[in-house]
Amino acid sequence: MSTETAIPPLAAQVASLVRSMMLEIRPRLVSAALTGERGEQENLRHSDNFLSDYDLWMHERYKEALVAHIPSFVYASEEAEPEVVGQDADPDLCVLVDPLDTSELAVRSLHGYTHIMVYSRSIARPVLSVIGDIFHHNQLYIGARDEAGVDRAFLVTADAVEYVLDRPSQASLPEALVTNYLMRPDERFIPLARQEEFLRALSTPADDGKKKGRVGVDFGSVSLCHVAAGITDATMEFAKGFAIWDLSPGHYVLHAAGGTVIDLQGNPIPLDYRLDSLADIAAAMSPRQTFVAAGNASLADEILQTLHT
Repeated sequence: MSTETAIPPLAAQVASLVRSMMLEIRPRLVSAALTGERGEQENLRHSDNFLSDYDLWMHERYKEALVAHIPSFVYASEEAEPEVVGQDADPDLCVLVDPLDTSELAVRSLHGYTHIMVYSRSIARPVLSVIGDIFHHNQLYIGARDEAGVDRAFLVTADAVEYVLDRPSQASLPEALVTNYLMRPDERFIPLARQEEFLRALSTPADDGKKKGRVGVDFGSVSLCHVAAGITDATMEFAKGFAIWDLSPGHYVLHAAGGTVIDLQGNPIPLDYRLDSLADIAAAMSPRQTFVAAGNASLADEILQTLHT
């Protein structure tokens, strides 16, 4: 991280922690890919998800390291039940963590991401979010509430160049790159292939007569961060839905950048995740949310109008 930064102090500290975690885990993941020793574990909490030794290691490391920046918090990780960390029996802050997202690809050193979102229970909304991209140059996506109460979004590259994210895409559907987590054949790829009206609309020639619409694959929270940066135009999940740790960190970054996230009824998805008590936090780990996220509200509505679910 550069010494001069517009990123609020706590967000900058957590971003530096995420960067250091990625520096530690990256060589281990490359070794796993090259040796084929991927450390797969039985996943007792989410039986259909891949779990590795690396997920569990990062889960423990985050819990230990976060205390230096947030003395007391509720730790809500994908890999364990929520627990209170620190001396405060009822802390305001809930730290939501997905230690290693897309871990089945991370152990092949293809794609790997790590998510942290800090949520204030007293104001019922996130105050910071950091999504780290382990293998790519665009390395950190950050959303943070500044001292004036304004949500801001940033991208920090691997060489510590910092960009403000405040100009998401204004594209319409015929010229859009729309992504989807389409990797699972039966749960996601086949349902996407059946969205004929959406695919026809995306294939409509743009104003210059060229067919510019594209479907791409993307992953978890980073897919919403790519929309926030204007790298992609929209992302959607209409089949299975995303769990809270996959959606909410990127949701906050995209909100801070000025983008749109709606449910499949066209309603904006609120930042209040109802994490009021330890029981509420535990209950919030199970439901899944379907959504359309876009750089602009018009594009989100265009996509929604073509979907049949």
